[in-house]
Amino acid sequence: MSADWPTQIFEELKSADVRQVAFVPDAGHSQLIRLCEAEPTMHTVTLTTEEEGIAMLGGAWAGGQRGALLMQSSGVGNCINMLSLQQEYRMPLFALVTMRGDWGEFNPQQIPMGQSTGPVLEAAGVLVYRCDDAALMADTVRHAAALAFNTSRVVAVLIGQRVVGAKNFFK
Repeated sequence: MSADWPTQIFEELKSADVRQVAFVPDAGHSQLIRLCEAEPTMHTVTLTTEEEGIAMLGGAWAGGQRGALLMQSSGVGNCINMLSLQQEYRMPLFALVTMRGDWGEFNPQQIPMGQSTGPVLEAAGVLVYRCDDAALMADTVRHAAALAFNTSRVVAVLIGQRVVGAKNFFK
């Protein structure tokens, strides 16, 4: 696990001119969220549920700004119906998804959605890229963001637990 991957993502978001960042609080994204909150050119919005971010970022795009949605894999299921908004109107959506339910998971309730996140997103028409190596994070985020914003597509980067780190609340 590399401690600087959130900073790499943050730098790529700035380079991609991301101005709005929507998120449901998540320990995996906590450092990235703090970086975005401290950046004066970025407006951050704490969501009550992930699908709110899809509508919010569609509005940001309609208003001329780029945005990113930060969430955990367990929240992906909440978004499936709302993804039709971006698909139908060809508005880009760039999502960064911290994974649960895979490498080193301790919580059995995280496994079903964690194992189905990629296939569910792909079935909804999302272009999905998984990153399990922190050394590849900046490159993965850079190219996924370019694809989303340059082609008006819905693109998600799944950040594997090998990068985020496996949680263990039993120790």
